[in-house]
Amino acid sequence: MVRLAEAAYHRVLIKLGGEALAQEDGFGIDPLQAEAVAARIKQVKELGVQVALVLGGGNFWRGREGIKRGMERATADYMGMLATVINSLALMDALERGGVVTRVMTAIEMRSVAEPYIQRRAIRHLEKDRVVIMGAGTGNPYFSTDTAAALRAMEIGAEIVIKATKVDGIYDSDPTKDPNAQRFDRLTYIQSLNMRLEVMDATAISLCMDNGLPILVLDMWQPGSLLRAVQGESVGTLVST
Repeated sequence: MVRLAEAAYHRVLIKLGGEALAQEDGFGIDPLQAEAVAARIKQVKELGVQVALVLGGGNFWRGREGIKRGMERATADYMGMLATVINSLALMDALERGGVVTRVMTAIEMRSVAEPYIQRRAIRHLEKDRVVIMGAGTGNPYFSTDTAAALRAMEIGAEIVIKATKVDGIYDSDPTKDPNAQRFDRLTYIQSLNMRLEVMDATAISLCMDNGLPILVLDMWQPGSLLRAVQGESVGTLVST
C-alpha cells in the first residue's frame, strides 16, 4: 500500500456520469463496468485518500428528453434523481465486493436502501475510512448532479472536485468531431464560463469559483489517470482561479 504522504489531497469528491457504469449501448448497468470503476476508486483509497462520489443518472434517464415531450420539469428531475440512486447502489455493491467499505447517502429519504444525507454523518463516515456515495442530487428539481457535486464537495470539505469522464480534459470544441480541437491544461473559472465549454453547468462552476474549489476534468479510463491526478501529477484540465 502506498503511503498517505504520496497523495496530494486528503479528501476528494469524484463526479461520475451514469454512463461510466453503462453497457456498450450507453444504457443500464454493466456489472463489469461497475467493477472497473470500483477498482480505480480502490486504488485512490489505497493512497489513504478520503473519497466521496456523486453519480449522474444519464444511463437510465435524461430529464431534458422528457421535458421535450411535454413532461413537467420537476417530475423529470425527480425521476433523474431516482436514477442516480440506482447507480449509487450498483457502485456500492461493486466497491463492497472489492473490499472497500461504502455508504450510500441520499438527499431524498429512502431509508430501506440508503441513509439520509446528513453533512456531519457523511464527514464521520469519511473519517472512518469509508467511501461515501451521495445519491439523489441535491434533492431539489432544477439542479444538476454537477451542482450537487460542487455543493457536497464544499459541505464535506473536499479539496478538489474531480470530474471523471471519457475525455482527457477540456477542449475548445468537440474532439470527437473536430480533429483540430485544442485541449487546455489550465483554465480559470471565468474563462470556462465565458467560453461556454460545458465543463460543468454554470451554477456548479460559479459555486466552485465563489468558494475557491478547483475542478479537475480527466479521462478516468486512461490507465492510471485518476491515481496520478490524486498524487498531484499534471493530468487532464484544471479549472481554478
